[in-house]
Amino acid sequence: MGKIIAIANQKGGVGKTTTTVNLAASLGVLEKKVLLIDADPQANASSGLGVDVEGIENGTYQLLVNIATAQEAAVKTSSPNVDLIASHIDLVAVEIELVDKENREYKLKEALESIKEKYDYILIDCAPSLGLLTVNALVAADAVLIPIQCEYFALEGLGKLLNTVKSIQKLHNPDLDIEGLLLTMFDSRLRLSNQVVEEVRIHFQDMVFKTVIKRNIKLGEAPSHGESIIAYDATSRGAKNYLSLANEILKNNG
Repeated sequence: MGKIIAIANQKGGVGKTTTTVNLAASLGVLEKKVLLIDADPQANASSGLGVDVEGIENGTYQLLVNIATAQEAAVKTSSPNVDLIASHIDLVAVEIELVDKENREYKLKEALESIKEKYDYILIDCAPSLGLLTVNALVAADAVLIPIQCEYFALEGLGKLLNTVKSIQKLHNPDLDIEGLLLTMFDSRLRLSNQVVEEVRIHFQDMVFKTVIKRNIKLGEAPSHGESIIAYDATSRGAKNYLSLANEILKNNG
């Protein structure tokens, strides 16, 4: 039975999409069957896996408004063992279209019931907001992975996100777990980066992944080639970091 993990943080630029794409590719290389759901209207996870977003007929939008099933929307990617339900700028309209629908928070959960068995892991790349799309992802998910940038405002907004998680646990999804907090964009030369790591570890202890994602030029280059870091440069530090994260998640999940 597939474990559904939402990768969420309402702050932009913390490495959500980079993490979703490269974690999916790393789990795929480790021979797990993975479905990546792009729930961000910017569609960066889709293009980051080399999928032509304009050419997609059925994606996350069609899934949420019941035009297509998950089976119909899932497409193969060039990344081994990784399928994708792609996003499109159309997804922006979903929040407005679902606003007066009954059970609007459960649309994604319901859509994934039929496909959950097919995958070991389903990763959802959330939009940088706490709107209805992110709520749908958190209601559908078994756990949430929160990327945190090793910068001055790292912990700003984290309280808000954790409160959202709490209210979703209370109202819609009592089984929602926190998979872990992932420190990203770490630069060992900067005192500030080291301070942030220390502060987050003291504050959140076992909730923080041992793996830290270091700043890496190759990680920034890979999406422009429509490739994961594993396909773009498997020997790079970024690839090693994400493989280490994938192994840590597999270990934590027994």
